[in-house]
Amino acid sequence: MSRSLRVLLGVSGGIAAYKSAELVRRLRSRGHEVRCALTRSAVSFVTPLTLEVLSGRRVYQEEYLAATGSGEEAHITAAAWAEVLCVAPATTHILARLALGLGDDFLTTTALAFAGPVVVAPAMHSVMWEAEPTRQHVETLKRRGVWFAGPVEGALASGEVGMGRMAESEEIARAVEAAAGAGPLAGRTVLVTAGPTHEPVDPVRFLGNRSSGKMGFALAAEAARRGARTILVAGPVALPTPPGVNRVDVVTAREMQEAVREHAPSAGLIVMAAAVADFRPSRPADRKIKKEQGLPAIELEENPDILAGLRAVAPGAVLVGFAAETHDLERNARAKLERKGADFLVANDVSRSDIAFGSGDNEVTVYRREGEPVFLARRPKGELAASLFDLFAATLSSSEHLSAASPL
Repeated sequence: MSRSLRVLLGVSGGIAAYKSAELVRRLRSRGHEVRCALTRSAVSFVTPLTLEVLSGRRVYQEEYLAATGSGEEAHITAAAWAEVLCVAPATTHILARLALGLGDDFLTTTALAFAGPVVVAPAMHSVMWEAEPTRQHVETLKRRGVWFAGPVEGALASGEVGMGRMAESEEIARAVEAAAGAGPLAGRTVLVTAGPTHEPVDPVRFLGNRSSGKMGFALAAEAARRGARTILVAGPVALPTPPGVNRVDVVTAREMQEAVREHAPSAGLIVMAAAVADFRPSRPADRKIKKEQGLPAIELEENPDILAGLRAVAPGAVLVGFAAETHDLERNARAKLERKGADFLVANDVSRSDIAFGSGDNEVTVYRREGEPVFLARRPKGELAASLFDLFAATLSSSEHLSAASPL
């Protein structure tokens, strides 16, 4: 169970504001105390009375001085009370005001006075989300350490389907808890790799594989939800960064090795879910290879074995490897577990069309250095990530790995 938090929920004026009522209920059901602040335009979509009844607290609107008549500055008091500031929905307008440091209403002045973690849940049309000014403001906020919950792809108010829908209340609540370090992995660092690597043949071609990165991203999201400082080293995939995750993008196996070795010493748990290419062209062409040149001979050389070398870099960490097999799954997985010096080896049969690369579901068998294998039947990758972390966390909490955890 996460510890109880004091959450100030800022609601800005978008159609998704009606969902703030459900978010208040979700946060309170998880044991958190909630106070709400509505912008001028938010009251057109949800009434202060609704949120006051659900939160059990008077709702902040545009007052500068507290209603007590004491001369108390309400925005300063609210900022001092809150442990987490969550803005949901966060319109493109409120994102811009937060990024620029404007303080022209109760919510933005409170945000300027607030020194704790901030979580935003963007909600807008996909065209607005992809607009260059919005992207710049998002990057500014991320550099400041603001956590993003969503947006997600789905049905929009316009009736279209696209990126810009506000994340579900459960995801936002978990992001709030993770931002506050309230989860069971608070104070620990988790390093996850995800996706394929691309090894250049020439300036326009590469050797790669069909890994979508979905499993690794789901694992990184789960680590962040549990409160860990989470570092995701991602190969070339087009997936949104999970809330609260520090993402490092790479392309080749050697770039991934460099990034992993940089961050591994601080990690208590390292999950190598990436499908790293075993080989790379030894002499990539510096110009595009043309058919008129005839059939090229591409000489290959081995890529570094990133997982096998990690024990020396992070001797106290829990190490997790992944094996995508097409045959002899158990024999190959057990051999890889021993060869890599890992604590866990998560194996799946990618010859099956229902759980092949790119699928939203997976089914795995987890082989362990100590203990019998654990079979996890087919389920969505997000649910699978939670089940896997239940196994990893038990080992991470054992005495031989406690010293590997790095504080935030």
